[in-house]
Formats: sequence, structure tokens, C-alpha cells
Amino acid sequence: MAGIVAIVGRPNVGKSTLFNRLIENQQAIVDNMSGVTRDRNYGQARWNGRSFTVIDTGGYVPESEDVFEKAIREQVHIAMEEADVLIFLVDAQSGPTPLDKEFANMLRRQPKKIVLAVNKVDDSKHYHEMYDFYELGMDEVLPVSAINGGGTGELLDRVVELLPEEGEEEDTSGIPRFAIVGRPNVGKSSLVNALLGQEANIVTPIAGTTRDSVHTRYKAFGMDLFLIDTAGLRKKAKIKENVEFYSTLRAVRAIEDCHVALLLIDASQGLEAQDLTIFSQIIKNKKGVVLVVNKWDLIEKETYTARDMAQQIREKIAPFNDVPIVFTSTVEKQRLLKALEIALKVYENKSRKIPTNELNDIMLAAIARHHPPSVRGRIVRIKYVTQIPASVPTFLFFTNHPQHIRESYKRYLENQLRENFYFSGVPLNLFFRKK
Repeated sequence: MAGIVAIVGRPNVGKSTLFNRLIENQQAIVDNMSGVTRDRNYGQARWNGRSFTVIDTGGYVPESEDVFEKAIREQVHIAMEEADVLIFLVDAQSGPTPLDKEFANMLRRQPKKIVLAVNKVDDSKHYHEMYDFYELGMDEVLPVSAINGGGTGELLDRVVELLPEEGEEEDTSGIPRFAIVGRPNVGKSSLVNALLGQEANIVTPIAGTTRDSVHTRYKAFGMDLFLIDTAGLRKKAKIKENVEFYSTLRAVRAIEDCHVALLLIDASQGLEAQDLTIFSQIIKNKKGVVLVVNKWDLIEKETYTARDMAQQIREKIAPFNDVPIVFTSTVEKQRLLKALEIALKVYENKSRKIPTNELNDIMLAAIARHHPPSVRGRIVRIKYVTQIPASVPTFLFFTNHPQHIRESYKRYLENQLRENFYFSGVPLNLFFRKK
């Protein structure tokens, strides 16, 4: 096994800054405001030839009744259970606080290997302040500066020593990655939690709870994939804090990183302008897409309610409306596995390769039934089509006048490809070259 390291401690001691330093990436949101990190945030670190997972956690506040601090507390406990080594981070400049002491008492009851790291030892005048932390009862105390990297080498040396023996590393590059995206408060985290059967991510009724993207491995019912729970995408005008801005960027990066995006829509609100913005972002990035109409349990239904809503959605997302739509309820756990099964089919569609002979038999017959319109007396002919390697199905048409292929005719050809070959949920690329 590669090993898992969790960074834990009270709020605002620099856990996310250290996390970013260890994984050498600005993956966790960093802000001077406490409580920014809410969900567990995962990243990969490498030191002395050893790779391991690092988990950033929210600030631990015991016995608080605040809705977020209670949820963060549960998250920290989950991270501590998952981890092989705990980095207990404290702040040199504030000295040992009552919260640090209470947290240290709890940690000593854990059967985990713990490294006490004293952060913000940014220069020599703060170095002597770290000795005050021996009163927390930990075996060793290491000074670090997450902001400038001081002492992190020694910290990593010790962490790697404490990790379990490394086994054969599992290759996850070929495992599908599904991003759960949508406006705030449509049920993204609830969907992940319902699938996993545990409180994997914080879920509250307050919009905008999830700020960092969280990758979770899902292995059940013959499926093996990664679920990426993202922050709700908001309209730019509504992003008033830097934190919300960076969260939106992270959701966009999650779309860029995934193979298929499951776009959650609130059934009680229907497809709104912001949903269309997210949809266009998915298509722009050439990702597979499944539309998941969630909270279906809240809708009063008649015989054709689902069919009519699906038709309305397809009209709004035209011209690319060859997209699977599934109606779900995370509360009643309806059709959640169906959504994943459909996403897996879309993932397969992205890599679908059509034999050249079959492709030409079908498409040249379609072209013969409806020729490209002539331009200024010039007859446009398409002689041959082939599929070329790309991240999404991409087709190259050879013609005598590629510059005269009109957009309406390109849509006709795309529709013929979709009618004759199964590409549901996948954007197609069509190119035209002179023959």
C-alpha cells in the first residue's frame, strides 16, 4: 500500500498551506478566514522515491454546535480513521492553546503514529517558541514553515519512516473519473453519500457547502470508478468572496479532469440558465455528459411528467440534445445506480471506434440521399470518411470543397452518425479536408 497521511489540528494553523506545500500543487483553498477547508481534500505527495496520499482536513473544534463545525468534526474523525500517519499541526506564534491541548488529549487515545509539527517557524526568532509544545505530550516536535517550506524536508523524512511498508502500487490511470457538477444545493454531496453509504462529504441544507473537489474511489456492484464531488458552480455576479471564486475554478478544473460529468438539475426548478452555462462548459471541454434530474421525489407526477420534462430539457440544450437523462432521488435512493450505469455507457461511447468500411457504407448512403448544397454553381462532393484517434469520437470527411460545407449540413452529418451509431452523451468532432 502507498500509505495515507492526514494533516489535523484546530482552525487556522496553516493545514491547507502545508498540504499544498507537501503535494507541490495549489489544490486546497487557502484563506486567512478560519473554516475554509470543510471536506477532506486528497492529494499525492512524493518524497525520497515514496508516493503517498495526503489528506487536508478542516479545523477541529470540539463540542461546537455550529452546523459546519459539527460536520467538520465528523470529517476529521473519518480522515483520522483512514490515515496511517497523522501530522498534528500547531501554530508557533500563538503558542499551545486550550484547543490544542484538548485535541492532543484526543489524539493520544488514537492507535496512530503522530508527528507534532509546529508551523509558522518562519525565522530564527520563532524557533525557541516550538519548545513550549512539548507540554502537549508528544514524543517529538518538528518545526516547519508551510509558507516558505522551511523544515518540510525533515518532516517528510519522518513521515516516510513511519509509513507502512510499500506494496505494489495500483495503476488507477485507466479507471473512469466521473465529476458530479451542478448549481449549489442540488444534491451533489448527497448523491455521493447515498452511493457510498457513509457520510463521505459534508451535507447541509446551506447552499455552497462543498468548496474543494473530493475524489472518492467507488467499487461496488461490479463498478470501479472515481467520483469527484465538486463545489456548486455559481453565477459570477454571486461570487463575492475569494473563497467562492476559487471554488468555482476548482469545479471547472474537475470538469477538465473528468471523463464524464454528471450534471445535477433540481427537478423542482427545472433547467435554468446556470445549468446551461455548466452544460456548455462540459461540451467545451469535450467531456461525456449525463443529465441527472434530482429531487424527483418532490414532483407531483402524472403519466407523462418525466417524458415532458425530458423533452423540455432537450429543447433547451439543442443542438446537442443526444444526451441521456435520468430522474433520481437521493432521499429515496431512486435510480442512483442507474445514473452510474448510464455514465459508464457514455464513458464507453467516448472511446467507440467504428470500422472504416461500416462507417463509409452508412455515411456515403446518407450523403447520397441528401447531397451537400452547391455553392455559386460549384458542386460539393464528399468521397470518403474515416475516424481518427482523439479524446472524443472524431471524423474526417474528404471533399473537393471543404470550405463550402455549411453548418446546417455539418449538423445533418452529425445527426446521421448519432442515428446509426451509439454516441449518446458524447460530443463529436467533424473535420473536412480537401481530397
